[in-house]
Amino acid sequence: MTITKKLSRTEMAQRVAADIQEGAYVNLGIGAPTLVANYLGDKEVFLHSENGVLGMGPSPAPGEEDDDLINAGKQHVTLLTGGAFFHHADSFSMMRGGHLDIAVLGAFQVSVKGDLANWHTGAEGSIPAVGGAMDLATGARQVFVMMDHLTKSGESKIVPECTYPLTGIGCVSRIYTDLAVLEVTPDGLKVLEICADIDFQALQELSGVPLYQ
Repeated sequence: MTITKKLSRTEMAQRVAADIQEGAYVNLGIGAPTLVANYLGDKEVFLHSENGVLGMGPSPAPGEEDDDLINAGKQHVTLLTGGAFFHHADSFSMMRGGHLDIAVLGAFQVSVKGDLANWHTGAEGSIPAVGGAMDLATGARQVFVMMDHLTKSGESKIVPECTYPLTGIGCVSRIYTDLAVLEVTPDGLKVLEICADIDFQALQELSGVPLYQ
């Protein structure tokens, strides 16, 4: 199946940002989810990083990076007026205590029940590094997953059951991919939006799991 139009990483980040409500406390996971910070516009959103930062802004302009301002992925960030630094332990207490409205995370697999696998594929020679992902997956009120719909070999990352080590069970609220936006519901995966030049039937075939509209 040939797909000629699908969302870029930037467009995926813009789509996620559109669904983050004013006043939300949000953690953006390492990798592509950090792009969301650049597309929140004028909304007052409090961005949190597990290394102990609250009130991050968009990425700094080239040449304006401050090596003392980094997120958990060691990327340079900016700090908005009123932003704060605090101890790593306090940051994890915020995550574990249910004080985050949304965590935006990447994933290797998401199951139809909302199980998340995003820290290890079991591949030989890979370095397992779960970091704060388990704390975010279980502590945030909502978990938005931002990922490509298919692997490089064309297999769906949305699966009946995760085959990789789990990060969290039944924790994913919504899935944003380069092909679609899906809601995890008690009845299964609901297609909220198709973002590529394919129809529902084609999305169903590519996903390999039951979907409904």
